Amino acid sequence: MLFIQEFIKDYPSYLELPVQWGDMDAMQHVNNVSYLRYMESGRIRFFSDFLQLAALPEGIGPILAEINCRYKFPVTYPDTVVVASRVKPESVDEFSIQLQQLIISTRHERIAAEGVARVVFYDYAQKKKAPIPEAIRARLLKS
Repeated sequence: MLFIQEFIKDYPSYLELPVQWGDMDAMQHVNNVSYLRYMESGRIRFFSDFLQLAALPEGIGPILAEINCRYKFPVTYPDTVVVASRVKPESVDEFSIQLQQLIISTRHERIAAEGVARVVFYDYAQKKKAPIPEAIRARLLKS
């Protein structure tokens, strides 16, 4: 899987996910919703492993505000996808970031989809957006 390394060299967070038979729709390719779920799993991996956001004493954490996905070719079962995520450094503002994400087919050795997710930091106790905590901002800017 050396070809994968070339795609993800600038992405600090990634994971492999097997394509399930049930991910496909009646047209016999992975349904669009499955791509969004793959990206969701990539975001969770990014935030839990790379940013270590499992337990924040302030009660502030990320929440998805919007997502865009550009489908490049249809993935089918059997396959394994690699979902890679990185922060767009110029996108970090007081309350939010944008994550760039790739979905790569290992079977076809090519990018199957590209996504951009805008994530807002949210105070779950007060139920409103919150400034990105400084410790998290520093890690984001290093990614």
